[in-house]
Amino acid sequence: MSSTTPSASPPVLVAVVSWNTRDLLDACLASLRPEADAGRARVIVVDNASSDGSAALAAERHPWAELVALEENVGFGRAVNLAAARAPAAAFVAPANADVALEPGALEALLAAARADPGAGVLAPRLVLDDGSTQHSLYPFPTLPFTLAFNLGVPRLSRRLADRWCLEGAWDPGRPRRAPWAIGAFLLVRRAAWDAVGGFDERQWMYAEDLDLGWRLRRAGWATRYVPGARVRHSGGAATSQAFGDRRAAQWQRATYAWMLRRRGAARTRAVALVNVAGAAARGALARDPHRRASFRAWARLHREGLRPAADLERHA
Repeated sequence: MSSTTPSASPPVLVAVVSWNTRDLLDACLASLRPEADAGRARVIVVDNASSDGSAALAAERHPWAELVALEENVGFGRAVNLAAARAPAAAFVAPANADVALEPGALEALLAAARADPGAGVLAPRLVLDDGSTQHSLYPFPTLPFTLAFNLGVPRLSRRLADRWCLEGAWDPGRPRRAPWAIGAFLLVRRAAWDAVGGFDERQWMYAEDLDLGWRLRRAGWATRYVPGARVRHSGGAATSQAFGDRRAAQWQRATYAWMLRRRGAARTRAVALVNVAGAAARGALARDPHRRASFRAWARLHREGLRPAADLERHA
């Protein structure tokens, strides 16, 4: 372990979670160096027992960043919690994947949005994919009323409603807004909000930890604000592709339904899964295009994850 303690206390603690993404980690830390030099960010890298030399790279090429080199992979949420506990004075906690890189001005834009909207517990940037497109990063909560409305085609009747629900292909990525929740590749979380809910729930080992955080913050009275002027490049799925391969989509759905089981109970979880399975199957049966038909059938299979026995869902979350 190596560490460098800043002389002053920066307002933002950036917790970079690393697992076998050495080159991406290098780019991530290079993008954070100006924020550290400007006194805006204290950066802690938590390496989840990488085998590709990620920890060594962080120590050798970025000694200004603090390094916590773990001997086991503890998951994303627990790794961020470990870093946050080391900087209790930071006014903001910023969970970060190692596959992100901040564009100039991104952190300043998020901090400005936090000052303008004191009720926002989370500030979410625009995530920019490798091809330059904006990643779909805002989502509605998977409640039963929303699931019924979605599968009945209600959002297709109103472009405004689809945008308000932040549906893929229908939302305006250039419009600042409050949103239900945002994916956690990079977030700026107000410390008061973070402490109010106790950070990440470590039972969500991988996937849905951001959904869970957004859900608990909303219930505690905090909002999530999307800040499109804050641009963060995101390679997307670099670590999870290694961990789960072709099973990544199934693992994502399984973790989401495990979260729902834990927070919303078995009855709601089964109901949401049944509606999603039936809706996807019906759209597949009605689709004329064979590719769309196959896609809907695949979604129906994925949502069957929500019908697994409770013990099986918990074990694979």
